[in-house]
Amino acid sequence: MKKIFLFTAPGHAPARVIEAIKHDVRKYVKRERSKPVPADGDYWDFTCKIGSDPTVAESKHIKDVNAAIDAVALSGAPSVYIEIAAIAAKHVRYPAAADATQAAPLATGLEGSATHSLQDPA
Repeated sequence: MKKIFLFTAPGHAPARVIEAIKHDVRKYVKRERSKPVPADGDYWDFTCKIGSDPTVAESKHIKDVNAAIDAVALSGAPSVYIEIAAIAAKHVRYPAAADATQAAPLATGLEGSATHSLQDPA
């Protein structure tokens, strides 16, 4: 999706226009995630660029898209450029560390203490 959204629409409050833009982005992401993933991937990842126009668009993570739209709107720009592309990605599995398999006991601060909250303090 490569699109320029205007922040103004006749007869609509600017806040509702921004919410409509975010809704369009969520709808696109949901539609792309529902497509079958190719054999070379496990899930859909997204590359996103957002800015006031295509020349100043910055790369953002998909979770930061809404905040970036708000930031562009607060900067006073008349429109926002949004570019989102779905890419099949594969999870990277890291081998577990040898000492990570043996969990260390949690430190409570009461080790070796003779008093307990239920004991008589005398």
